[in-house]
Amino acid sequence: MSERPLLADYPHVTTLTTRWDDNDVYGHINNVTYYSYFDSVANAFLIEKGGLDIHASPVIGLVVESWCQFHAPAEYPAQLRAGLRVDRLGEKSVTYGLAIFESDSDQAVAHGYFTHVFVDRSSRSSTAIPPGIRDALETLLTASAPID
Repeated sequence: MSERPLLADYPHVTTLTTRWDDNDVYGHINNVTYYSYFDSVANAFLIEKGGLDIHASPVIGLVVESWCQFHAPAEYPAQLRAGLRVDRLGEKSVTYGLAIFESDSDQAVAHGYFTHVFVDRSSRSSTAIPPGIRDALETLLTASAPID
């Protein structure tokens, strides 16, 4: 098990509100829900900061890899915070580092990553990250993140 990341490790932080159906029969947020949180946080950033139009942009990002490690349970009802950073930025892809935090803690309850490959909406062939999105992603680069 790797170390629990800290909120300060993430340059972009946003809030999440848990929903009734986020809990599983064991009374905590179901593991698969964290992937939904990750996807929502990254895509909201692309829409708000990168100008992505999810309905009409000619280039879209598809998730090709994901991973999550769980450190502590969280449960409904809770206000959560999500941290987002860029761990690797390529010409056609980006790997995000993400973590989920309870509102009263700076230690992650879960953290992970996922990789978006940018593709032409119609042909689904990989293509360069659009300039507006790339500019936004560069603001989230960590000091050790490779840029291809």
